[in-house]
Amino acid sequence: MVKYKMISPKALILSIIFSLFIYLEYFQLSVKLIVTILALTSFVFILKLSKKELFQSGFFIGVFWFWWVGISFQYYDLSYLIPIVVIGMGLAYGSIFYLIGLSSNIYIRVAIIFLLSFFAPFGFNWLKPELLFINSYLGSSKIEFLAVLLASALLIKYNLNRYSLISYFLIIVSLFFYNTFSSQKLTPSKLKVYQYNTNIAQEKRWEREYKHTIINDNFKAIEDAIAKNYELIILPETAFPLILNMQPNLTQKLLEYSQKITILTGALYQKEKQLYNSTYLFDKGEIQIANKVVLVPFGEAVPFPKKIRNFINDIFYDGAKDYQVAAKPTTFIIKKQKFRNAICYEATTDKIFENLDAKYMIAISNNAWFTPSIEPTLQKLLMKYFSKKYNVYIYSISNS
Repeated sequence: MVKYKMISPKALILSIIFSLFIYLEYFQLSVKLIVTILALTSFVFILKLSKKELFQSGFFIGVFWFWWVGISFQYYDLSYLIPIVVIGMGLAYGSIFYLIGLSSNIYIRVAIIFLLSFFAPFGFNWLKPELLFINSYLGSSKIEFLAVLLASALLIKYNLNRYSLISYFLIIVSLFFYNTFSSQKLTPSKLKVYQYNTNIAQEKRWEREYKHTIINDNFKAIEDAIAKNYELIILPETAFPLILNMQPNLTQKLLEYSQKITILTGALYQKEKQLYNSTYLFDKGEIQIANKVVLVPFGEAVPFPKKIRNFINDIFYDGAKDYQVAAKPTTFIIKKQKFRNAICYEATTDKIFENLDAKYMIAISNNAWFTPSIEPTLQKLLMKYFSKKYNVYIYSISNS
């Protein structure tokens, strides 16, 4: 009789150690040494496992990293899709990890893993393998990641003999010193910035009767910031849950406040019947508007051809249209200092950093779509990754 193991213990162990750094950060238990060991062990495992084991690992990694994606479907009355979405995420990443096992040549596997670090299925780039090193003693750049992969390959290739162990140790130590002495310390702006983080449940956020409370709370925060002599107040994504440029009385009130303090806030923007997710800057009686450049796949835009996109929107989103996007990122000048604008997901994409002309970024988010979950933690780790990659200080302001 042939015995068949449904789930390989090795595959499950890999998926756990590959994901644990997120949960350690979530529970505020992250320790650099532990994270470093987990990350290095993960890639030794990946290079050794079979195709079947890699598929199983990828499945559970997809679930452990992205089980929260389905939470937002409850707000579209599509809760029945949540388990389907979770399983779909597992199958998608299981298939991606399966590709690594297509070759038994360890150096080809290194090449596949490295190339997959550039891959973003449907434009969703949140599974970055080098992210495992973001809270470690090692660096998270592509070059450092490739060096770790090659060091792991040498360790396995020469069957853990003393020469391979010495080589592995020397490479890791050199990466540690490189990361220690090459990393630049980022410093905040000298502006006195009031970061107004909120905690409004998503089901309340767009209720007509609750909007008055939200608006009044925003005004109280602005008045508090003025009283405490702050120069800039930053409110989260869609802090005003309405089409702000269609509300002249509200806009006028914010313009009046802007004579005393600069206000940056998220809200919707409408132009020629097209809807945008936007950032509004009110400063000395003037308004600037920055529209979102990168939309959330399947959340703000369906990443398929028009006919398929319209079909999905009709079936699942009551015919709602995708948000529109700006052609390029916006950099605000606030008190003679430059701040690159980013709205939620786009702060974790390379596109928003294109032609970067600022030392600072303001990233406003609404994480209430996915809370309680690890999503805000994963977003934080990714912003830390991009902050290091582009040497930019990020102000992150969020709801929930």
